[in-house]
Formats: sequence, structure tokens, C-alpha cells
Amino acid sequence: MSTAVPPSARAAGGARPFPADPLRAFASPATWLGAAHLLLDAFIGAATCFLLLAGLCWSVLLLPFALLGVPVWLLTAWVGAGLGAIERARYRLLLGVVIDPQPMPPAHRNPLRYAGVLLRDPGVQRRTAHQVLAAPLGMLTSGIVYGLLAFGATLLVLPVAVLMSGNPDAHLFGIPLASGTVRGLLAGLGLILLLVTPAVVRALVALDVAVARALLGPVPGALAARVGELERSRARVVDSVEAERRRIERDLHDGTQQHLVSLAMTLGRAKARYRTEPDGIGDLLDEAHQQAKDAVVELRGLIRGLHPPVLSDRGLDAALPALAARCPVPVDLTVDVPVRPAPAVEAIGYFVVSEALTNVAKHAGAARATVTVVESDRTLWITVTDDGRGGADPAHGTGLRGLADRVSGVDGQLSVDSPVGGPTVLTVELPGRPL
Repeated sequence: MSTAVPPSARAAGGARPFPADPLRAFASPATWLGAAHLLLDAFIGAATCFLLLAGLCWSVLLLPFALLGVPVWLLTAWVGAGLGAIERARYRLLLGVVIDPQPMPPAHRNPLRYAGVLLRDPGVQRRTAHQVLAAPLGMLTSGIVYGLLAFGATLLVLPVAVLMSGNPDAHLFGIPLASGTVRGLLAGLGLILLLVTPAVVRALVALDVAVARALLGPVPGALAARVGELERSRARVVDSVEAERRRIERDLHDGTQQHLVSLAMTLGRAKARYRTEPDGIGDLLDEAHQQAKDAVVELRGLIRGLHPPVLSDRGLDAALPALAARCPVPVDLTVDVPVRPAPAVEAIGYFVVSEALTNVAKHAGAARATVTVVESDRTLWITVTDDGRGGADPAHGTGLRGLADRVSGVDGQLSVDSPVGGPTVLTVELPGRPL
């Protein structure tokens, strides 16, 4: 029969449970794992703070010299991401606390633009703040825990040590230890310090975990913002789907249906002529054959625009090259998706690239475009860049707003960086493979 641990006995932040009884808490593995974690804070904090500050200082110092500080800053940001991953692993192994990561922005071919993206990214900023605070916070937590354990253990064993030394004139901080009463009081004080150590460890672990969750985890409010955006875009998504249905009906009615009606009329004329002039229907059959081919081409174009078969069979890396080849603007395409995402995400990714290239061809006035599709940290990143005139604004364009609605339907995000004069960078973040 198991006994449930009361909520009050659990460490804050989801750490391992601490027993409420002081003696059991002192012997609990959670206390010693928490103490080990806090004692490591000083060493790990000093190392991470030194590496980060060194990288930042060299980035600033080398920036005037042909922008040599830019690659140093890029390296510093990614080293900080790696150190953050190590820290989250330490919290998980020693405290049982799982902190979800904030993914890094996808890499960009332009290092200057990517350096600016990293500099503005809230995840990078918060991770940097945690690594700067790691040294002073680690000194505080490690110092308190070490002081309690060392001072408490020293006072507790002091009477035995004095008796074994045989020195009646021994002193501690100016206090004579010849009296047994004094030695007993000091031993009692040491026992009290050791018994209160688990409570102090629990409080420091709660503080440490709270700081780590706030600075190493996902950006606060991101989930609430996404839920709010989903609620705001729900009606627009329904309207978009309805508009798409009407467009398909219109394309079928005005295109394919007209071809089939024309085909039926031509075959009817050929049938009527065959009764009186069997040898004179060749031109009508040629016309009917051409109309049938036009109808097939129309249907293929419609199906390709909805969901090409190659996308279902082989994924984005096989479907996107054909899409790029049909674009009138030359496209440099890079696809690196080792594990296929969910079909709905894959379809939306294809739709995003298709609509983005259509916008580039129609409105951007670009000479070249770049499409990059990569998977990183179980997230599918799609980046479409063109060297056109820029000035694209999702708030004033139905095409970009429709893309944002489609992306938000699977809890994704779309951002557009399009200064006047260009270039335009469209970045889409979609949930990749499931956990």
C-alpha cells in the first residue's frame, strides 16, 4: 500500500518530493540530489557566465574590424543554446524537473540578417540573461548549502573531536570548549542546522527552478498568445475554407465542366455526321481529342493545386522541386526533412510554398527567390526569400493573411520581414514530427 505525498511536501516547480518530517527529509534522496544540484550551481554558473561574457565581449570588440564580430556572435548564441540544453538536462536528472526548450530561429544564408534575428529573438535574450545570472546566483545557492552542511557537521562532531584531541584549552571563534555544556550547546546547534538544511535546500531549489523555468523555458505568454490568435482566426479559417470551396466549384464549372460540355457537343456532331458522311468526321474527332486533353490538363492542374499525389507518396522533398520549376522566377530550393511530418502539416507546408512563390511571381518584381525547408527540434521551418521591392504587410494583404490563417490552424506561426526596397523574408514555423 503506497502513501501519497502531500502537495505541501513537494518541492516547488515540479521537483522531486521532499518528506515533511525533518529526519526523513534529511535522509531523503531528494534532499541530497537537490543539495548536489545547488552545489554544482557555482561551478557551472561560473563556467557558463565566463563563456558567454567572453563571447559577447569579443563580438563587440571585433565588430568594427570588417564585421568580424558577427560570426563570433553567431557562435556565442549557438554555444549558449548548447549550454542551455546541458542545464535543462541537469535539472531533469538531479531534480526531476522537465523544462521545455525555446527553439532557436532557423539558420539563414545571410549572416548579417541572421545575427539580427538572433539578437532580437526573445528566447536568445532570456537564455543569455540566465547565463549571466548563473554565476552570482550559483555563488549564493552553493554558498548557503555548503555553509549549512559544513558548519552544521563541524559543530555536531566538535565534542568528540575535542575529547579525542585532549586539548582543554581549545577555542572556536573565541569560545572556550573546555566546558561540556558549551560543547553540548554547540553540538545541538549543529544538529539544528543539519535538520533545517532540507527546508533550506527545498526553498533554494524552488527559487532555482523558478528562475530556470522563466529564462530557459518557452517564452512566457507564447501559449496564451497562440490560443488567442487561434480564437481570433477561427472565423477567418472557416471563411477561408468556404472561399476555397467556392473557388473549386467555380473552377470546375467554368473550366473543366465547359471542356466536357464542349467535348460532348463535338462528339454529338461527329455522331450525327457519321450517319450521312462517315468519312468526314476526322476533323471532329481531332477536335474532340484535343478537348479531352484540355479537360485532363485542367483536372491535373486543379488536383495539383489542391494536393499533388507526389506529396502524399513521397513528401515535401519530392513535391517542392516541381513547384519551384513551374515558378517563372528562378528559385534556389533546399529541403532537409529527414522525418516526414503529419499529413496536415505537410499539406499546409506545400500550400505555403506554393502561395509564397505565386506572390513572388505576381507582386514582388524579384529576379530570384530562395526557399528553405528544414526540420529542427521537432519543428518544421519554412523560409521564402526574394530580392524584390519589399513592402509586404500581412495586415494589408489578403494573401498573406490567408497564409497566416492556414498556418495558425495547426498551431503554427508566420512572420514577414519586408522593408521597403526589399528583400522580403517570409518565415513559417509549423509543428513537425510528434513527440
